[in-house]
Amino acid sequence: MSELKALLFDVDGTLAETEEVHRESFNGAFAGAGLDWHWSQEMYRELLAVTGGKERIKHFLATHKPEFAAPGDLDAFVAGLHAAKTQIYTDTVAGGRVPLRPGVERLIQEARAAGLRLAIATTTTPANVTALLQASLAEDAEDWFEVIAAGSMVPKKKPAPDIYFYTLEKMNLKPSECLAFEDSENGLKAAMQADLPTLLTESFYTEGQDFSGAAIRMDHLGEPDMPCTILEGDSAIGSYVTVDFLKQLHRSVLSNAA
Repeated sequence: MSELKALLFDVDGTLAETEEVHRESFNGAFAGAGLDWHWSQEMYRELLAVTGGKERIKHFLATHKPEFAAPGDLDAFVAGLHAAKTQIYTDTVAGGRVPLRPGVERLIQEARAAGLRLAIATTTTPANVTALLQASLAEDAEDWFEVIAAGSMVPKKKPAPDIYFYTLEKMNLKPSECLAFEDSENGLKAAMQADLPTLLTESFYTEGQDFSGAAIRMDHLGEPDMPCTILEGDSAIGSYVTVDFLKQLHRSVLSNAA
C-alpha cells in the first residue's frame, strides 16, 4: 500500500473564504471601468460554476449582457477588467482582511514538521496565491510549497484534471501517494479525474453542491478547541484534522479501493 507523501491544496474557499473578496473585487473593477454591473451573492454563486475570472466575465456577458458591445477587442477588454480586479483583490488580501479557515495554518505547520510534501493546485492567478500566503502565513510561505500550480499553467481549468496532472508530474508522485483538499464540486471533479483521494471542506459558496466521491466531507478542518463536523465519512477518525488523521484516512481510502 502506498504511503501518504504529499498534500495538494486548492486555494479559494479551501485555504480561506476568499470568494466574497473576489466578488467585491469584480464589482470594484466594474465600477472603476464605468460599468453599472453588480454581481450579487446569488449571481456570484451561479457564476462560480465557471472556473477562471476571465472565463467568468465572458460567461456573464453571454448569459446576462448579450447586448453588450466591448470597446475594441473583447479578449483585451476582459483581460483589462480582470487585471483591475486582481489588483483590487491582492491589495485587499495583503491588508490582512482574509483569515485562513479553521485548522489550515495548524495543519500546514504540522505537515511540514512531519516531512509531508506540500503543493498548491488552483485555477486562481499566481498573484492571488502569493498575496494570500504572504499575508496569512509568512513572507516566505511560497517556499513551503514544492509546487504552486496556478492560473493558466495548463490548457483547461477545473473541473478538468489538468492542474492536478501537472502537479503530480512536477512532484514525480502517484495519485495514491497524495491527498487533495477541495471545497467545490468542480474542484472535487478535477481531483477525482486525477484519481486523487480528496478531503472536502464545504465553503460559503459551495454548500449544497454534489460532493459524491469525496473521501470525507466536513465543515472545516477544525482546531483542538473548535471541533469540525464530519458531514459524510468516518466520524471516528477524530474531531479535528491532524497528520495522523490524514494518514488514517489515506489508509482507509486505499484499503477500500483495493
